Amino acid sequence: MRSRLLPLLIILMAGVLLALGFPLAVSVAAAQQQKVVVDRIDDTARFASLAQFVTERPTGSRVLGGTDERRETLQKELDDYYDVYGIRAGVFYRDNGPMAHAPASWYLPAKGDVRRAFQEALRSRGSHDPEQVWPWQRGRLAVASPVIKDGDVIAVVVTDSPTGRMRSKTLKGWVLIAAGESAAMLLAVGAALRLTGWVLRPVRVLDATTHDIATGRLTSRVAAAGGPPELRRLARSFNEMADHVEEVLEQQRAFVADASHQLRNPLSALLLRIELLALELPEGNEEIASVRTEGKRLAQVLDDLLDLALAEHAAADLSLTDIGELAAERVASWRPLAEERGVRLTGECPATTGWADPVALSSALDAVIDNALKFTPEGGPVHVAVSSSNGTTTVVVSDGGPGLTDDELARVGDRFWRSNRHQNVKGSGLGLSISRALLTAGGGSIAYARNEEHGLRVTVSVPRSEPSAAATSRGRAPQSHGTAQGFTER
Repeated sequence: MRSRLLPLLIILMAGVLLALGFPLAVSVAAAQQQKVVVDRIDDTARFASLAQFVTERPTGSRVLGGTDERRETLQKELDDYYDVYGIRAGVFYRDNGPMAHAPASWYLPAKGDVRRAFQEALRSRGSHDPEQVWPWQRGRLAVASPVIKDGDVIAVVVTDSPTGRMRSKTLKGWVLIAAGESAAMLLAVGAALRLTGWVLRPVRVLDATTHDIATGRLTSRVAAAGGPPELRRLARSFNEMADHVEEVLEQQRAFVADASHQLRNPLSALLLRIELLALELPEGNEEIASVRTEGKRLAQVLDDLLDLALAEHAAADLSLTDIGELAAERVASWRPLAEERGVRLTGECPATTGWADPVALSSALDAVIDNALKFTPEGGPVHVAVSSSNGTTTVVVSDGGPGLTDDELARVGDRFWRSNRHQNVKGSGLGLSISRALLTAGGGSIAYARNEEHGLRVTVSVPRSEPSAAATSRGRAPQSHGTAQGFTER
């Protein structure tokens, strides 16, 4: 969220700064030019005051042999002005003829900015607003003022100024504006970072806590953090909800455990009475045999429910375990049953370590191997392989059974779920749910997939490094509607 909110704030702030910066840059350029224009207007006004007293019009060149001291004075002023400032200046009659001008080679041009300024001055309009010259332009600045005598415009004073210095000052002003804008942008970005961090800190904490609870760590809570009052109130409400959910799940576990425990004694008494009743019936009675089978199945379900409740509630006793040795022991324990059923049970269990609860891992492997043997036909293979990579030690159990469809794989791990094709096979549908609960308690996992050619492959994984306390927290989400990717009790 921060990666989306921060660019939006930066774009808005950049837009505001640019909206302020462009008019300011234009204002700086206009102010620099206006300063030059005012200065040139003062100069032309001074030259006009000298020119209005020139009484004799030259008949030849600009040098008249000193017959008019005022013209000579005007010429000297223009020459000095050009020598000092490098600005071309001249006084021209209405018919474009020169009264005085400097340098000597410069005359009133036939067109351009100087000509336009001259024409405006002839109409008694001074050059108060010449076209703006920008720093990237190499133009010149023309300013003209009329020479008025007895109420008539008799001549025009024209200056043609270079704009290099003016453009340089404008550019320096723009550099200062850009520096100020950049500094303001940096401050704005810093403020945006702090603001988004302050606003989103409770959201990040809430997101992390939600993920913890979703992955089974029900004891996680949103820690007190800053941020807007609305988000702090949301955090408090979330903690109250999490407390209520944890309480409800704890009551559910306690009910399952208590119900399983309380039903075992009446069920044992019922089974005993069934056995006594069987003594009164003929040997081989099918009805009594069916009742016995269902009674034993019910007893197994109650035992599995109690085991599941204990597995979800008990703390894991983790230790560094030789997973290869433990898997080899489980293969050896199940090999007699495999031989009895005609299934080829093999193991490839090199020495490799991982962090696990040995008892819980043994129970999980027993459930997985039992499931594989149960559905592998006579003569089929069941292979157990131990390996390690990327910080994880895995035990892969592959069978040669019929496998599961995509829909069946999607429901793996659901409590009491069994494939419709295998409803007649002995089992309660809780063994793999118990395995998952035992593995999750120690930071491990169980995953399922299709085996090559046919059958299923179940992968039991445990970490090679010691899990953190948070990763092995015993609070877990309910498993009744859980899904995974693969093999389940069928």
